[in-house]
Amino acid sequence: MNRNIIQSILTGILLLAGFLFADDKLNISGYIHSENRLQTNEQEITWNENRLNLQFEGGKSNKYHFFSEVRLRGLGFPNVNQTSDLQLQEKSKVYRWGLEFREAYVDLYGFALENLDVRIGRQIVSWGTGDAFNPTSNISPDDLEDIYNFGERLGINAFNGTYYLNDNITLNGVFIPLFTPATLPIGDFSRAFSPQIELPPGLSIGNLSDEILLPKPSISESSQYAIKIMTTLLSYDMSLSYFKGRDDFPLISKVELTPVDLIGTMDISTVLQYPEIEVIGGDFAGSIASVGIWGEGALTIPKKLPMTTIYPSFINPGQLDTMQTVALENESYFKYVLGGDYTFKNGMYLNTQFIHGFFHERGKDALNDYFSFRLEKNFFNGELKVIPISGALAVNNWDDAKNNYGLVYAPEMIYYFSDNVELSIGAFILDGKGDNLFSSIMDKDEVYVKIKVSF
Repeated sequence: MNRNIIQSILTGILLLAGFLFADDKLNISGYIHSENRLQTNEQEITWNENRLNLQFEGGKSNKYHFFSEVRLRGLGFPNVNQTSDLQLQEKSKVYRWGLEFREAYVDLYGFALENLDVRIGRQIVSWGTGDAFNPTSNISPDDLEDIYNFGERLGINAFNGTYYLNDNITLNGVFIPLFTPATLPIGDFSRAFSPQIELPPGLSIGNLSDEILLPKPSISESSQYAIKIMTTLLSYDMSLSYFKGRDDFPLISKVELTPVDLIGTMDISTVLQYPEIEVIGGDFAGSIASVGIWGEGALTIPKKLPMTTIYPSFINPGQLDTMQTVALENESYFKYVLGGDYTFKNGMYLNTQFIHGFFHERGKDALNDYFSFRLEKNFFNGELKVIPISGALAVNNWDDAKNNYGLVYAPEMIYYFSDNVELSIGAFILDGKGDNLFSSIMDKDEVYVKIKVSF
């Protein structure tokens, strides 16, 4: 669709919303965000984003409430290849921009039953008590476009009902008619989550291609559902949950090797699918004295996913052989998070977590351990926040940890110019050895500057 048409449609929607909901006490809020990152090794700008985020919220009475969030942003770099690219009226080649439709839902209070609230529409559903790492939260898929913004999720179309059984017990049920996959990091960071393909000695990889098979858009193939019961016991918030659907990260289910020359070069094509899973989870949050603590765990029960490998026959040259293996066994595996935070008397704040099993890791023998940490202190009556220690440590082999670790160190300083304006500078410094999430991108250190204005 022509971008001028999109602009006109967006402007019309904003004006129409103002007229239609003028009597509904429509609240419009949002923020403007600008961020640039520089990769220090190659002195290359890797992130160039300007964002306008708008939120619309309101409702005439205590019977209903509506909410919508849209994000208009320019992200990326000029993509000019010929003179005509410079002559486009929408300027899409000179300055890339797009519209992201994040949420749009209606809450109906006391729907059919006095104690039943229903939310219908596109929504972001986040479960769990962990800080950005939530193994029980499998409803809204992960949005990993920005590899450093863990915890970001995509909106999904869903029917979400909450029933208040009594003052202390709440039931929550969610039905998702259509499966939505997770997004992956852009640029060089995509390799951190890309499946590794290894060939026997003497063979090398030529061209790589892949195909992703989404489930059919039918109730039997694509729908998902989840239920959760929540309560408070001994001043601790607790919940138990169950999810049935699909993993939002794909797995390779087919590999085909095609010889290119006589020196062992192979073109590789792969097919990826989204495994069916069931997840039984639980979480808690509370405090011991003045120390906040939380925990969250999820037992994932996957459905077996076979894998087919097609390769040149060594016995019958010119023909192909087929090998059947397993991409994912139907063996349960357990991910969990344990964390705590504490504010010292001098105002210094500490947050730390131990994580077993990252977003994309599957199988009981493939789960690595991670530590996340953050230490921050405010100065000048809160106008300046200094975060000297922040980041995460990964260990994928405790028997030889010094050669099997990954580290991201992310110090930051935030200056609150006014109540609604903040300026930030910081860095992402990576190190590691072996085969793990952070060591795979250890040559990608970055510094950044960003500004955010809320309204």
